[in-house]
Amino acid sequence: MLTVRPATDADVPGILELAGEVEHWFGPMVAVPGFHRALHKHIADDRALVASDADQLVGGVLFGGDAPRFAVHWLVVSERVRGQGAGRQLMDAAMDRLTAGRGLAEGDVVDVVTFGADHPGAVTSGARAFYERLGFVPAETAENGPEGGSRQVFRYQR
Repeated sequence: MLTVRPATDADVPGILELAGEVEHWFGPMVAVPGFHRALHKHIADDRALVASDADQLVGGVLFGGDAPRFAVHWLVVSERVRGQGAGRQLMDAAMDRLTAGRGLAEGDVVDVVTFGADHPGAVTSGARAFYERLGFVPAETAENGPEGGSRQVFRYQR
């Protein structure tokens, strides 16, 4: 049974372990002080959620913004549970928190930056198809990731 709940400082080691699983696609995070600062800030601001399966973290999401413009800053799901609904549950919970349970209003926008179409992780990770299934559409290109791979904004607009 999967549980989604607010992240706490006690979850940081598990979140960093998940980050380590995807560094080959996203570039360094685990040893980067800036990532640690962002992680702790999102937790302190109640803008971080984790998904757990029994006692093990299997996913996390960092998000922010205010109406009418919101953003998913980072989403990770452990490879061992991809395709089993953890990402959808995290995104549903994040969207609910972003909108304080009211849902997106007319004109609200949620952006997420993911792999560009030519990035090796675009297909392997399933990220682009995942966001499209949630109703996000490809938008403008974004700055390349720290590993040099292309990035693209995906946008959900009400």
